[in-house]
Amino acid sequence: MGNSHNQTPSISSSVDIKLISSLNNWIEDEALQQLQKTAHLDGMVAVAGMPDLHPGRGYPVGAAFFSRRKIYPALVGNDIGCGMSLWCSSIKAHRANQDKLEKRLKGIEGPLDSHWLDEIAIAKKIKGIGLDSFDQSLGTIGGGNHFAEFQAIDDIVDPQALAELGIDDSQLLLLVHSGSRGLGQKILLRHIQRYNHTGICESDVGFYEYLEQHNEAVRWAEVNREMIARRFLKAVRSSGECVLDINHNTVMAATINGENGWLHRKGATPSDQGIVVIPGSRGDYSFLVQPVAENTADSLFSLAHGAGRKWKRSDAKDRLYRRFKPKDLLRTSLGNRVICSDKALLYEEAPEAYKACDQVIHSMEVFGLIRVVARLRPVLTFKTDGGCYK
Repeated sequence: MGNSHNQTPSISSSVDIKLISSLNNWIEDEALQQLQKTAHLDGMVAVAGMPDLHPGRGYPVGAAFFSRRKIYPALVGNDIGCGMSLWCSSIKAHRANQDKLEKRLKGIEGPLDSHWLDEIAIAKKIKGIGLDSFDQSLGTIGGGNHFAEFQAIDDIVDPQALAELGIDDSQLLLLVHSGSRGLGQKILLRHIQRYNHTGICESDVGFYEYLEQHNEAVRWAEVNREMIARRFLKAVRSSGECVLDINHNTVMAATINGENGWLHRKGATPSDQGIVVIPGSRGDYSFLVQPVAENTADSLFSLAHGAGRKWKRSDAKDRLYRRFKPKDLLRTSLGNRVICSDKALLYEEAPEAYKACDQVIHSMEVFGLIRVVARLRPVLTFKTDGGCYK
């Protein structure tokens, strides 16, 4: 059950709670309850739910949290550094052939082979990454809502901003959504086992241990997205340049309303790093947006990170299984193709399981947080390979 909301949820607490949402934007009651739960955490100063807010594993996804003298690894979650990377390819969008793209992406999954060792070494050195125990995962997307998607610019609202970003509107784009894979999971489990969900005080030695590991995982996730993009572009015989890379699962020092503390983001895009991309489901448009209220504390310097789930994964499969055969879900109403050999994932990540992205965009516009730069149309969405359904 859920409701439309455009005001702060009621809670008997001194913690500042904001919900960035408009009347027509549906948000599940469980997500609001989880948001309120975070307000009761020790040291919490403010929490902000984004318009893509939805329930997570104990804590909501699509939110930002500001605490003093304490950090909460569980609020960041197991995919530290997860984010979006947007690349401009050398392929002309009007000449993009879905058959060729799909054919050239066959067998692209799995660890990168030895031909990539030099590129991996260079990328890791630039980012200052010393660990090598997770190198076999570099260049891999992972499961869940992670993806790589070729997109075309469908509508331009601000040509100048698009040009300043370095995007040629005639070229095919590649959007990559992934994170730190097993590395982030290992870091979270280590600290949850040590501190449970009580958080870590600044005075505890584990505080800086976590931050050091977290920061390396963030850099590792950035390298991972780079390797994913490069292997996909190489597979389709294209060159490309990264135009933006933004993390949305992090914790960092911040000063908000004159108070020093720690800003956690779980599925929340920074609003203070310039133009960002807000992706829709695989059957919906994505949007390039320019933050216009970078200094506002109401949203904790954050924006939505996507359309946000409307249905839980188990509910999505139950609702759609009788309506659609697997092969029906390999195409969308926008005409793009989907590569996904995991039957359960195909249903769990169906467009119907997500909110309409334009509703999420509208909510942020209502609050004066963004203006749209361009709308992007999906051409081919890659989830996982292994053969098509008959």
